[in-house]
Amino acid sequence: MSLSLARFLRPLAAPLLALGLLAACAPPEPVFHSTDITGAEYGQKLRLTDHHGQERTLADFKGKVVTIFFGYTQCPDVCPTALSDMSMVMQQLGADGDKVQVLFVTVDPERDTLALLAEYVPVFDERFLGLYGTPEQIAAVAKDFRVFYRKSGDPDGHYTVDHSAGTYVFDPQGRLRLYMKHGEEPAKVAADIGALLAGK
Repeated sequence: MSLSLARFLRPLAAPLLALGLLAACAPPEPVFHSTDITGAEYGQKLRLTDHHGQERTLADFKGKVVTIFFGYTQCPDVCPTALSDMSMVMQQLGADGDKVQVLFVTVDPERDTLALLAEYVPVFDERFLGLYGTPEQIAAVAKDFRVFYRKSGDPDGHYTVDHSAGTYVFDPQGRLRLYMKHGEEPAKVAADIGALLAGK
């Protein structure tokens, strides 16, 4: 290297080194589109009855990615949209869709009987399961998952239920990993589930 070239490059050495160090310290690109909540200590207590009348816990689905959404069958928009989106996710996953269990937990146990859940939930995908419990059981599960719900209108007549609209996602080892906001693109959800199935 000529002396003149060395003199030219010397002032650039420190800034270039600093840029290299910054690049090395930059956080890695996130693995998931959804919010990573790995290590969360809530959302572990689930013991409810599915729409076939069988008692279910999270342990029943070990080896599968599990998604849990809280809603109700008379929900006018958010709930059917969430289930429709998950139906599209299952289609995009192809054969891997059989490694996913979608759970729909009712927050309206007074009206959502097992029979009604059995009619409603499988319309979106026959593999989906509706989960039912007594008002006390539902309240306990919702509390553990930090899910908010409240009747709005006439509680003894026609009413709606305001409720949290996100979805929780568990990996095949049964660990709570992701919180998926309502309205997330099915392609991004499918990518996140695929990453969990791949052991991410």
